[in-house]
Amino acid sequence: MEPLVDIVIEDDRWDAVGLEPLADRAIRAALAELGLAPEGFTLCLMGCDDARILELNGDFRGKAKPTNVLSWPSDERGAEAEGDMPVPPEPGEMDDPESLGDIAMSYDTCAREAQEAEKPMADHVTHLVVHGFLHLLGYDHIRDGDATLMEATEVRILARLGLSDPYS
Repeated sequence: MEPLVDIVIEDDRWDAVGLEPLADRAIRAALAELGLAPEGFTLCLMGCDDARILELNGDFRGKAKPTNVLSWPSDERGAEAEGDMPVPPEPGEMDDPESLGDIAMSYDTCAREAQEAEKPMADHVTHLVVHGFLHLLGYDHIRDGDATLMEATEVRILARLGLSDPYS
């Protein structure tokens, strides 16, 4: 069976964080919370630095600044009505899993935010993996009702992992 998360490390500092097992655990917890089996799904997660994510943020979002996490869903899954649940993805076959999309995370921004919030890096990165993953599933935070749903879902997933509410 193929791994759920295909990891691409562009910045070796991610190795000390244990990005691959951390991401796999976080995404499996998210799928379980949402009632989706991990079999039949795959995604790619890139661990990079601020220079790379600055380039990606500029290219894809027109923003000339680094950010912590970016997501590119493989399909539009967002709900039409504000605050409604996104359309859940259909799993692929075991030998041909459904790609949910791609996530990129910047070590520099994540480390700075974790330090500023006085949180362990692994806890902050776990939250951002969950956040980025929910974007792949159609969750968003542009409209207030959607933001409320996304944050509540993140909090439940993080609680499954024994982590506290990052929004409190």
